[in-house]
Amino acid sequence: MDIASLIGMIVGAIVFVYGVYSSAGFGGMLNMYDYPSIIITFGGSITGTIASFKMKEFITGIKSFRLAFKEEVQDPSEVIRNIINLSNTARKEGLLALEEAANGIEDDFLKKGIMLVVDGTDPELVRGIMETDLSCIEDRHKKSIAVWEKWAELGPAWGMIGTLIGLILMLNDMDDPSTIGPSMAVALVTTLYGSLIANWLCNPIAAKLKVNNDTEMMMKEITVEGILSIQAGENPRVIEEKLKSFLAPSVRESEALESEGGGEE
Repeated sequence: MDIASLIGMIVGAIVFVYGVYSSAGFGGMLNMYDYPSIIITFGGSITGTIASFKMKEFITGIKSFRLAFKEEVQDPSEVIRNIINLSNTARKEGLLALEEAANGIEDDFLKKGIMLVVDGTDPELVRGIMETDLSCIEDRHKKSIAVWEKWAELGPAWGMIGTLIGLILMLNDMDDPSTIGPSMAVALVTTLYGSLIANWLCNPIAAKLKVNNDTEMMMKEITVEGILSIQAGENPRVIEEKLKSFLAPSVRESEALESEGGGEE
């Protein structure tokens, strides 16, 4: 599990509760609850989001919530190590030997590229096929991210709609001045809910999904360049240095990439 997402959500909720409770006590917490406001803000924003997408896209986007809390098992350095190992195999035993090595590869994207190389596919065609695959994966990710961004956009808008509804009802019933304050407070609760939807839930989820997407795209770009380098017969040490350029300088220094026989000619 991605501890950063979990900490962010939990501590954010604690900070909100503490801020209200320390200022107004338990009664203040109760004042933060208003059932009609929940229906207007959450119901309105979620239905608006549904209307903005195909139902399948919306469901897929909502399901991506769990991905924001999922710890990525694979990292770019591990991808590079796998490619270097494959390049050593290809250099020692030939490209056809990669077919057997591909059987133990769990990464479907890498396995697909290796099999294209083993089949003798033209390098430009290999690049075209894999980059098309990469583009389709990124498009699917962006659709899921767009669901959360749209919900973040509509949350405050529907909060304002709820506030306007409350103000209209309040202004139409001002016979008792003592009710103006409580009625105004209830009207503003919907604005609060809309802000929470956007800034506590949707925007952080969308941001984390973008981070995950960028990481996955980088790993797949490393894979494409590595496979094409193997197909071109480049020296494993050269391939390693080329692929390490995708990593941040601090990661390059801290990661001792293991490449058995990388310096052999």
